[in-house]
Amino acid sequence: MTLSIARSVPSYLRSTSTEDLARVRATIARAPLFAALPIPAIEDLAQRVSVRRVSAGHTVVTQDEPGDSMFIIMSGRVKVVIFGENGREVTLSVLRPGEAFGEMSLFDGEARSANCVALEASALLVLSRDDLLRHLSNHPRTTFNLLGELARRLRRADDSIAQLALCDVNERLIHRLVSLAREEGVETPDGLLVRRRPTQQELANMIGSCRETISRAFNQLARDGLIVPRGRSMVVTPALIERSDRRRAAN
Repeated sequence: MTLSIARSVPSYLRSTSTEDLARVRATIARAPLFAALPIPAIEDLAQRVSVRRVSAGHTVVTQDEPGDSMFIIMSGRVKVVIFGENGREVTLSVLRPGEAFGEMSLFDGEARSANCVALEASALLVLSRDDLLRHLSNHPRTTFNLLGELARRLRRADDSIAQLALCDVNERLIHRLVSLAREEGVETPDGLLVRRRPTQQELANMIGSCRETISRAFNQLARDGLIVPRGRSMVVTPALIERSDRRRAAN
């Protein structure tokens, strides 16, 4: 479906190209948070967002700070992390184009619950609380999308809690690798190819372990032929995916 270009162009986008305006609309249209919205609702959101570009390593959102805006990723990747007092990092999720973050504070008025850090140079769409509330008053269908997304996040949080309580490090690593393959993998004759393999420290941060433990578990999976490292990429084999699904079904 082709989205028409609105006659009224927001002031912050007047210097951008038609292609950039189309990217803004396309990003909103494909975002799970705004999936299947009618064109008028997408156009209204496009009129309200601004574009913010950040460099790799930039902290977009800081835990415990007040929150008055939400963000949708137009390009790049952003990790959601919590830092412990000893400097230890726990990665809650890695967000990709189309995904949103920062919306919880807009509804409960509480401070940010985590840090959001750009993993690479990223372009973000920024939507303020006031503009979101104005949009919702005119387009109530968006409210149901927001409720659905919050419910999905709660389910993912429940799943993560269950893994930490019930699964050992090896099983948590397998689950994380399989999830990553399903999210980013490309089909090959050998399995799902993940072009950007996380470092062992990044994997440790994702599943609440230490790098040394992850190194041993990762290398064992490679020796067993369940994963195939290829430089900075890796192949997650059907055998590992089947093992993960079988363990999840058993639980």
